[in-house]
Amino acid sequence: MNVVQILPLPEQPAASIDPVVDVARSVTKIEPSAEKLAVTLEPEPYLLDRTFHALLARFTGGVSPTALLLAWLDWSCHLAGAPQRRMEIAESAVRDTGRLLEAAAHATSPVQKPWSVIRPEGRDRRFRAPQWETPPFNILAQAFLLGERWWHDATTGVRGVSRANEAIVEFSVRQMLDMLAPSNFAMTNPQVLEKAFQSGGENFVFGGQNWCGDLMRMLSAAKPGDEQFVVGKTVAVSPGKVIYRNELIELIQYHPTTTQVRPEPILIVPAWIMKYYILDLSPQNSLVKYLTDQGFTVFAISWRNPDARDRDVAFDDYRKLGVVAALDVIARIVPAQKIHALGYCLGGTLLSIAAAAMARDGDDRLGTVNLLAAQTDFTEAGELTLFINESQVAFLEDVMWQRGYLDTAQMAGAFALLRSNDLIWSRLSHDYLMGEASAPNDLMAWNADATRLPYRMHSEYLRKLFLNNDLAEGRYRVEGRNISLSDIHIPMFVVGTLTDHVAPWRSVHKLHYQVDADLTFLLTSGGHNAGVVAPPNEAGHSYQVMTKAADAPYVGPDEWLKLAPHVEGSWWPEWTRWLISKSGEPCDPPPIGLGDIDGLPDAPGDYVRT
Repeated sequence: MNVVQILPLPEQPAASIDPVVDVARSVTKIEPSAEKLAVTLEPEPYLLDRTFHALLARFTGGVSPTALLLAWLDWSCHLAGAPQRRMEIAESAVRDTGRLLEAAAHATSPVQKPWSVIRPEGRDRRFRAPQWETPPFNILAQAFLLGERWWHDATTGVRGVSRANEAIVEFSVRQMLDMLAPSNFAMTNPQVLEKAFQSGGENFVFGGQNWCGDLMRMLSAAKPGDEQFVVGKTVAVSPGKVIYRNELIELIQYHPTTTQVRPEPILIVPAWIMKYYILDLSPQNSLVKYLTDQGFTVFAISWRNPDARDRDVAFDDYRKLGVVAALDVIARIVPAQKIHALGYCLGGTLLSIAAAAMARDGDDRLGTVNLLAAQTDFTEAGELTLFINESQVAFLEDVMWQRGYLDTAQMAGAFALLRSNDLIWSRLSHDYLMGEASAPNDLMAWNADATRLPYRMHSEYLRKLFLNNDLAEGRYRVEGRNISLSDIHIPMFVVGTLTDHVAPWRSVHKLHYQVDADLTFLLTSGGHNAGVVAPPNEAGHSYQVMTKAADAPYVGPDEWLKLAPHVEGSWWPEWTRWLISKSGEPCDPPPIGLGDIDGLPDAPGDYVRT
């Protein structure tokens, strides 16, 4: 099979920084004709509206104020028309206040036990320290938790409120309450006060230094861990070679670490929301190194970080210039061999689309499809859907239109809000109040190495997949024809993570009734990133796994959770055993690349540094 010839994308004018210039400017459109490319000037529709929204986004953090207002109006109007529900909420407040006052009156009594009114939830780490069990801090923490529970009850369960609006209201209230938690203030945090007495207030000095250091890094655009975790030196160090490059990807082939390898290579398709080396961190945490050590030939796609010139790069361009182009190259290096394809997060969604299109067209180069924390149905895509409705998407499109891309800071902020207790407020307490600087690690450094998303691609992704759910419902089109996941008949290995906020495992589990294939589903401990990066030498990991044959009856997620056996340890060996069972006998390693590749860099390549 010949390598696809890649032609450069037409350059687009970069978005102006000045909105006034944008209003006056017409957008240049490239239109194909029979003989040549004709350039025509057309005024951008709703130019003033788009510019106004782009300006407004600077004050709202990219969140649509209209979407928030509509959600609050939906909730408040329905609550106003529900007198019995309001009475229940009021009675709950009176009852909780009475119980708290009674506990406060006996707070110093030896028979009074801490957390007599309410306990923190299991995953709430704010009040775990023993200092929070002493009065008056225990009463203060319980008062906060009661208020938190009351607001949750008040914002949920109101008849008539749409589920989406209810989730927005509950989430926004929770963010405000998280900000006001007593653990966030020095005078109401017993751990901070104890540290201040023990150190003579040095913790505040160190905390100020930590704050200044973070401020300097922010102003200089430096990332946490830049000094310790350097791409190509301490992370992304698996030996390899860039063997192919187009305007969107560099394809890396890693050197074998065993004398013989399995004949079927592995292609890694990472998400382009972050850099590819999430799967090639420090050597002890590198899935790439682990796979080569197990005797596999590994290829990985490294995406180029787009800028304003790439505003019109489409979602399907990532399939054609990414997955398809990589498969074409690999098929020439290892001809007549099936390919194990692995997709992570958005890369897994893209891989499932590519696999369905290949199955439709009779392309049988894939031997297995492996997905890590990847969704193919977006009806229950977790709290990330709070930022995705028609109002919010339209607002975000105007922001991206002005820039040509979705900015890294905006995307990182959205992900941080999903776990604000862990990623924002706990750090405020630890770094700035306690004065204890968090030691950076390779995963933190990678997480800070964010990328941009092209305007057109991200708009299509949000509308076709999130808003319309076209892929799950059979409406998604590739090259003008519909695709269906049910056309996939090759074995699949699908990994979900237990505490995933980005791709909830129950959403990932829906693939069971979408494909007509033998599907092994594995649920591992941890979250979207820490659950996937689970090296065997690291303690604390566990998983459940079970296989469903293509003709076996469907098992729902709750029943699956009860039936799937529980295993202690990393899921990596389980997956490699499965891969080996789908692979041939070991043979000599294939050549590194084809033809003249001397002009291309060694791994990790150049695109990862953009």
